Amino acid sequence: MPNELYLVRLIHSVTHRPAPGRQLWTAQDLARVPALRSLRERNDLGYNVYLWPYAEGRNAGYIFLDLDQAGPHVIEDMRSYGHEPSVVLETSPDHLQAWVRVSTTPLEPALATMLGRLLAERYGGDQASTDWRHLGRLAGFANRKPARCAGRPFPHWVQLVHAEPVLASAAQKSLDVAQECLERFAAKASAITPPSSAVAASSPHTPEMREAPVPRTSLTRQGAAAVYQRWVQRWRIRERFPRPDWSVVDLWLAGKLLAQHTPPAQVMEILRLGSPDFPRDHGDPEDYLRRTLARAALPSSSPRPVCGETDGDSRTSANRA
Repeated sequence: MPNELYLVRLIHSVTHRPAPGRQLWTAQDLARVPALRSLRERNDLGYNVYLWPYAEGRNAGYIFLDLDQAGPHVIEDMRSYGHEPSVVLETSPDHLQAWVRVSTTPLEPALATMLGRLLAERYGGDQASTDWRHLGRLAGFANRKPARCAGRPFPHWVQLVHAEPVLASAAQKSLDVAQECLERFAAKASAITPPSSAVAASSPHTPEMREAPVPRTSLTRQGAAAVYQRWVQRWRIRERFPRPDWSVVDLWLAGKLLAQHTPPAQVMEILRLGSPDFPRDHGDPEDYLRRTLARAALPSSSPRPVCGETDGDSRTSANRA
């Protein structure tokens, strides 16, 4: 994935805390033996190694797809429809990640997020991993996620399946569709949101809300946890999914509460105080809350069900690589 700089993050698999130290690297820096040795040493100490093509406050033109829930022929399907991936990784057996290059110039965050969501919907990707600056794993390092190491004498190595510096043939068409979706959604949101409403100032119904401050409410931790757990019990999350991905449950709950006209600030506080073990592995919890509400507010032509018809459906459990 040709780019001037790459953001490299080391996040501990158990404590979920990022490692200190240098974060921005060039490709030449990453190829040097001392750098590789340093990253390998951290990886051996339990840190997972993640990468993102860096473009300051914008997306570098690469859309990330987490294909844990996709079908066996998803890469062939992507190529058939003009979304040829630049990079495909196997992060653990039958779990794939892909990067699709759609632009040679940086993209605005809202446009990149919308396109990521559309591609995830089309190819069965994880819709909790579609924001414009989502990290992907770096090939050549061990996947230290506890769920992926269970029952194995050694961790699985993140392997490079495919690499080609290609611009997707349907890139411009896909960007046009994503832009149209943004414009239609903005028009719809402006039509249904009263300009003088107190909710409008903190509403997630615009892409720009990611940059707004996250307001706090007077909701107590016990009250937030009670609301969160009430929905967990109603949806039978723990019975259906032995290892729930709480980021996905956060997204479902945010969408449900917003649909019930719960103020966005209160929804954020319910997630902040009630979501299990929050902030988990989120390096910027407040930004995570903004992005979750922004995704929950986006329109979806085929919304994912909260609970499937079959108990323990691995596709809806959304356990990421």
